[in-house]
Amino acid sequence: MGQKVNPTGFRLGSTFTWKSRWFAGQADYSDRVIEDHKLRKYLNNKLESAGLVQVDIERSLTAIKVILYVSRPGVVIGKGGSNLELVKKEIERILNVSKVKKDKVKIDLRVEEVKKPDLSAKLVAERIQNQLIKRYPHRRAINQALEKVMQAGAKGVKIALSGRIGGAEIGRTEKYFEGSVPTQTIRANIDYFQVPAATRSGYVGIKVWINKGEIV
Repeated sequence: MGQKVNPTGFRLGSTFTWKSRWFAGQADYSDRVIEDHKLRKYLNNKLESAGLVQVDIERSLTAIKVILYVSRPGVVIGKGGSNLELVKKEIERILNVSKVKKDKVKIDLRVEEVKKPDLSAKLVAERIQNQLIKRYPHRRAINQALEKVMQAGAKGVKIALSGRIGGAEIGRTEKYFEGSVPTQTIRANIDYFQVPAATRSGYVGIKVWINKGEIV
């Protein structure tokens, strides 16, 4: 059939859990989804240099917990926690916390360190994206990424490029493998991310699958 399934969505509820965890009624649901989208967009732009991997959002009646998974937590926290306070104020503005007068809603901002950044599909894909934009040879960039991921302890990795690779006149797709990536095994802990690289010749799509083993 040739139809593909997002590896993360395929495993939601069995292997992985949701990145936004809250309940809302029909009247408020769309507003909450838009707030989460705006918050993630802001954090991805603001904390790009910190190596942001994932943003988890948990809501209750009196608190909103935002958990940031980053490879360089010192960049997020800043000197004496100054940068963290600026991020917290911007989160309050995006989530309209200051407008809530009846019940004080507390923002709980937590920063978790990602011990092995080379096992994050998002960071690997973004590194390749930056290299392609800077006209770095794509095969060398891919081979370096494959080597680093396997050295970090992955069971397998797959990288796919699609588009005008290397400035070619005709778009094509190239796939690179190392180790084992069982995409149909639900218990497999597969990290996945896709991102486009806006090169001078045109868009090149980048997809990364990293197999971290099986979840028992």
